[in-house]
Amino acid sequence: MKCPACGNPDSKVIDSRPIEDGSSIRRRRECPACQKRFTTFEVLETVQIIVTKKDGSKELFDRNKLLSGLLKACQKRPVNAEELVNEIETELQNSLSNEVTTVEIGEMVMDKLKMRDAVAYVRFASVYREFRDIETFLTELTELKKS
Repeated sequence: MKCPACGNPDSKVIDSRPIEDGSSIRRRRECPACQKRFTTFEVLETVQIIVTKKDGSKELFDRNKLLSGLLKACQKRPVNAEELVNEIETELQNSLSNEVTTVEIGEMVMDKLKMRDAVAYVRFASVYREFRDIETFLTELTELKKS
């Protein structure tokens, strides 16, 4: 790390500690040339995930869009939507691809909701799969009961 005072390209780490939320590290450093001390912060670099929509257009992954849909589906249900979004975002970040389709994201949500809460699952499925009538609901409920 380059010293901000003298420009020396070397520095020595004196102290390291994580920031409160654990997403970055604060380091106190000292320049061996001028003995000036300074602080740096290290933040984990995340990969930008590109989402391909049904119409073929592409946009950056927006966790707030996903959270908004999940909050509606999980309203008054014992499901933590924020936790679910964190899980999905982590899975996407850890995948080998930086491009994903809305269908893949939707299926990830459906799988996770199915394991957690049947009512939230059906609510989400009704919008995601664009249920048109009561028969579609009944078909989905019958499949849910089987599993």
